[in-house]
Formats: sequence, structure tokens, C-alpha cells
Amino acid sequence: MSLKNSNIIVIKIGSSLLVDKNKKIRKKWLSSFAKDIQKLKNMNKKIIIVSSGAIALGCIKMHFNKKNLKLDKSQAIASIGQIELMNLFLNTFSKYNLNISQILLTLEDTEERRRSLNAKRTFENLFNLNFIPVVNENDTIATTEIKYGDNDRLASRVAQITNSDALVLLSDVDGLYTKNPKIFKDAKLIKKVGDFNKDLKDLNFKGINELGSGGMSTKIEAAKICQLSGCNMIIANGLYLNPIDKIMKKNNFTLFVSKISKLDARKKWIISSVSPKGELIIDDGAKKALKNGKSLLAAGIKKVNGKFSKGDHIKILDKSYKECARGLCSFSSNEVVKILGHQSKEIEKILGYTTKSEVVHKDDMVEI
Repeated sequence: MSLKNSNIIVIKIGSSLLVDKNKKIRKKWLSSFAKDIQKLKNMNKKIIIVSSGAIALGCIKMHFNKKNLKLDKSQAIASIGQIELMNLFLNTFSKYNLNISQILLTLEDTEERRRSLNAKRTFENLFNLNFIPVVNENDTIATTEIKYGDNDRLASRVAQITNSDALVLLSDVDGLYTKNPKIFKDAKLIKKVGDFNKDLKDLNFKGINELGSGGMSTKIEAAKICQLSGCNMIIANGLYLNPIDKIMKKNNFTLFVSKISKLDARKKWIISSVSPKGELIIDDGAKKALKNGKSLLAAGIKKVNGKFSKGDHIKILDKSYKECARGLCSFSSNEVVKILGHQSKEIEKILGYTTKSEVVHKDDMVEI
């Protein structure tokens, strides 16, 4: 896999790449990064940048300590810092004749199909206008309950809804190691990951290293979303000058190779949901039916967890509580509680109105 062979590339940069430990803006680094982007644009690549840094830059401007910020204050600081961030990009990128635009997203913008398709069209129109979208989570309005929580997962969802070929997560280490490289000298860089269960079975992600607001575990989550979306992902060290050029010239990073997936766009979106609203626990008969490509019927459901509405993302678990599928539920959680274990022909009588017979239709479901 090479970035040279990728048409649409998402690049995520963290706060630590824009602001150093002394709270100084790394202008020289950003200029080198812009030069890298200019090279990619000259190769006719479509580029999306997912950038952290609004709160960090807001704190610098207001002389605040980020660690002491409460949610409501951090939202105000994000609003102040967002202008600082975009001005920084605008002033730097304009020197290389690069046009930038701003897109602020919340979790719901990618979780709801209609909104995710609207976002996709916006990205496509910006590409046609020869603009580079700079994306950030909308921290000014997002609450803890509706946040991605980190820009790694935000970047993976942006890559997914835009059908990107590659996602590059620029970190402060060279990639994923067998151990924490800052503590263990015998830590080895894992160059390539194809099968998560096989290649990463002996790793404890929480013990490897914690980076930014997410850590390595959230990068693995992002890689899983990318892998099921037909998108390759790279974790590389972004602290160097010209970090993208370095990736293209040297093989010193971790590459997560995507699974060649035949899932259609609707099913890709279902499988990569960051926040399913509930769970359905099913019996062995229903599990066997799902494996044979059948829809999920009420008769095979044993239990409902969580509160969800009609059309929401839900997980489908077997009786051992192992996830076996994901889908869009045709009923609310209250309705499923009433009809679970019953035959389809009984549903209308139980609920008192005509509705679908399938709780999760096979076209709205992806087997895990």
C-alpha cells in the first residue's frame, strides 16, 4: 500500500503537533506539513485534514490551563480557539496556494444516515472547488454524551463516509509497538496488521502508550472502522518536519490493511457505528438464521438492553453476550420488549397496529 496509489486521503493531526510542551505554536512544522500537502495536491490527491488544537490554542490566547477547564468553559474556549486554529491554517496554507475550508462535525452528523450523506456531498463539492476541508469536532456544542471523545475515531468516520482510500494518524510515536517504547528498549514496531485477532492477540493496548485524549486503544478502534470500510490506515510519527514526505519515502510506520469488503455503502455505515443505542440478545436458532442470511424475527429474541427508537443502530448478541451482528432496528426498544419470543403473525395483535414482521431486516444488518 502506498499513498501514491490513494485517491482520497484523510490526515489527522493532534494538538501536540501544533503546540509544543512550552505552549508555543509549531509554525515551522505546520509550514513543512503544508508543503507536504502541496506535493499531494500536485499528484491530484483529494485531501481532508482532521485537526485537533482548538481548545489548546484557545487556552494559549486566554492564558488558561487546559487541565482545569470544566465542560461549559472548554466549549467557550473551543469557540475562541477555533478562529485561532483556522487563521493559523489559512495564513500558512495560503503561502503554498492551498485553499482551505472548515467543517465542524458532531457524532450525530455521521451516525444519522441522512446527515452523513449530506456531509459526504459537502466534501465532494469542496473537492470539486479545489478546497481542502479542515475538520474538527464541534466542541462548542457537543456534550460528553454526544462526543466522539477523540479525533482518531472522528477521522475514521470521516474516512468512512467519504469513501477514502487511506487514513493517516500522525502521532508522537512511529506506530504500534509490542510494548511501550518509552519504557522498554526491546519494544518492536509492528509494521503491518491484517488480522486483528491474529496479529494483535498478545497485546495489551492500555499498557502500550497513551496519546492525546484517546490513546493507542482508540487508534485500534479507528483502524477497525477503516478496515471494514475498505480504507487502509497508517499510524506514523508526526513530530518530524515534512511528516507525510517521510512516510512516503521510509517504511517506518504501522500499516493496517483494509479487508476487501463487498459491503454496500449502507452496510458499511451500519457496521462502523461508533455508538449503537441498544442490544438484542438472541437464541441459537436466530443466530443460525442470521448466518444463513435471514432477517431477525421477534421469536428468536430473548432479551433487550438499552433504550432505542425505531431506525436506531443496535448490536445483536448471542446468548453468551458475544456480538454477532449489527443493524437498524425496525421497532423501538419498548415495542421489542412486548413482542420478543412471539411469532410474527402475533405482532399486530400485541401492538394494536400493523407493522413490519422483521425486527431487523437482512438488508439493514451486517454479520460480525
